[in-house]
Amino acid sequence: MSKPAINSSPLTIAIIAGEISGDLLGARLIQSLKKHYPNATFEGIAGDEMQQAGCQSLYPMELLSIMGYAEVLSRLPKLLKTRKALIQRWKANPPDLMIGIDAPDFNLKIEKTLYHAGITTAHYVSPSIWAWKEGRVKKMQGAMDLMLTLFPFEVDFYKKHNVPAEFVGHPLADEIPLEPNQLAARQKLSLQEQGFILAVLPGSRQGEINKLAPDFIKGANLLQKKHPDWQFVVPMVNKKLEQQFDEIKQSIAPELVITYINGQSRVVMEAADQILMASGTAVLEGMLLGRPMVAAYRVAPFTAHIIRFFKLIKSKYFTLPNNLADDYLVPELIQEELSPENIVLEVEKQLHQSAEAREEILTRFKEIHLQLKQNASERAALALYNLIERNRGNNNA
Repeated sequence: MSKPAINSSPLTIAIIAGEISGDLLGARLIQSLKKHYPNATFEGIAGDEMQQAGCQSLYPMELLSIMGYAEVLSRLPKLLKTRKALIQRWKANPPDLMIGIDAPDFNLKIEKTLYHAGITTAHYVSPSIWAWKEGRVKKMQGAMDLMLTLFPFEVDFYKKHNVPAEFVGHPLADEIPLEPNQLAARQKLSLQEQGFILAVLPGSRQGEINKLAPDFIKGANLLQKKHPDWQFVVPMVNKKLEQQFDEIKQSIAPELVITYINGQSRVVMEAADQILMASGTAVLEGMLLGRPMVAAYRVAPFTAHIIRFFKLIKSKYFTLPNNLADDYLVPELIQEELSPENIVLEVEKQLHQSAEAREEILTRFKEIHLQLKQNASERAALALYNLIERNRGNNNA
């Protein structure tokens, strides 16, 4: 990529992220935007990474870190109040650009309102409307200046629905090497250099852990009894979540031997031979690291009932690697399918597959990795720079 164009005039960029993965994307995007606008200021809703990159957080990001219909209801009044306050703030003092990172249920309303107030808006990370709730695309028509997508097939979908979109690639594909170093990862974490390691990732939010941990722990306990030489490694985002998980473990399977790691989930996955994990962004990381995985997910029964009753899910698969490949590369245990017995079945089925079958899956993983490796943060920042300058030019004409 050529040297970035630089505009030294001060400007304000409003930016909202709703969870850890969005916070990481936002931090990298802020760093790349500063190459174009070194005097820019950033404000909005940000986590630790974005704040360290220079964004002032007006509200805690944890406010938006919720999942499912049932979970939103208890926090709805506070969410609506926060959204209203941000809209009022930015309509009174218009930023040069407003960027919503993921969190579509919160961000799209803000983007549309500001867009119709004449403020340049963009959304980074497409909602999975190609997978479910396709009607949501109507909310995006005439609601933003640009949609930045992480995956190439999304651009065609948006163009079909008259929403301006640009594929920028995925930052994780840029960060993760095509040839991970398992031994170095084990040494970094002081794990056994030889022997089988199963990484267990039950999620990064309290709600996920409450719903997934019991089956993960029971499944891991069954596997440990069958494979006493295996090491089970569990990375946790913070000590609070580790304590939550461990309390569940002590009540269900106190005999299960687990090695806890503080953070560093990517390094843990790189060190592992196989992964049992919550379905989400981490599954994409596991794919980019070239690791065999079993993915699982469960939402509240009320949420599951709504999804099924209204037939909201359109795609064949739940995990990104399977959707990107249009093939069942990663076993999925969703809702009632998630059980200790099914965890053991899928982990061992994957463990005992032929070398040829495993190599074919890993080759598909690498092909997707190369497709997504586009220097994403720089491409996104350049697209936003062009958007800002074009709209500035139109406004000055």
